[in-house]
Amino acid sequence: MRTRGPFRPSAPQPASATGGGVAAAPRRSWAGAAWRQYRLERRLFWRNPGSAFFNFALPLLILALFGAVFAGRPADLRILIPGIAGMSIMSTTFQAFAHNVTQLRERGILKRVRGTPLPSSAYLAGLAGNAIANTALQVAIVVVAGRLVFGVGWPRDVGSTVVFVVLGGLCFAALGVALAHFIPNADSAPAYINAVFIPVVVISGVFYDADNAPQVLRDIAQALPLKHLIDGLGGAMVSNQGVGSHLVAVAFLVLWGAVGAVLAVRGFSWDRRRQ
Repeated sequence: MRTRGPFRPSAPQPASATGGGVAAAPRRSWAGAAWRQYRLERRLFWRNPGSAFFNFALPLLILALFGAVFAGRPADLRILIPGIAGMSIMSTTFQAFAHNVTQLRERGILKRVRGTPLPSSAYLAGLAGNAIANTALQVAIVVVAGRLVFGVGWPRDVGSTVVFVVLGGLCFAALGVALAHFIPNADSAPAYINAVFIPVVVISGVFYDADNAPQVLRDIAQALPLKHLIDGLGGAMVSNQGVGSHLVAVAFLVLWGAVGAVLAVRGFSWDRRRQ
């Protein structure tokens, strides 16, 4: 009778040799990583009361103040609503990207992100998604407040309104990232941003009809992207004019967006500035 020797476990074989085995853990998809980063950015945003106030309450406060001034003047209110919507788009994209990219760069967060398994593009996509969500929500709030509080009608051409919101958001997002390249440090970011934001808002006719401004201001406004964004939004929201009626506005937004994208890519830095 044959006796068995002591049991010796066999060495594990590669999956290719055994035809089975434990497969390697699947790599996380780019879309999944971007989605998780987006959700994280949304939680961080709502945990910061100051960000929520300046993104949503402040435009409503401005709308309420100027709405009270223009009460009983429907023509002026129909100018004010697209103007506030355009300003909101610039605020949630241009201001947000210029400020956040500067802060993340100077705090060394951008550099550390590059050393993690998270793809850099997925991280930036999460930031962009957060800005897009804020833009859509803010424009919706302005439109609803204009309808319920001031009696301004709903957007006449919803499709064209969405097109101009998207074009304006992309344009000002690229310009915001481009501006971050010229901001030397985090402390000076608000000064640089407001030095651009406030004059553009005033000249572009957010609170009044820019066509009634002095000629020199009209000429400057015609070269600014916010003026053309407001014109496109006004046509879509008030006059029932489609994108085809504002091709000049589309061209200006695309042109400014392209310039911003080139400057953003060429000047983008993951490392903090040397003091």
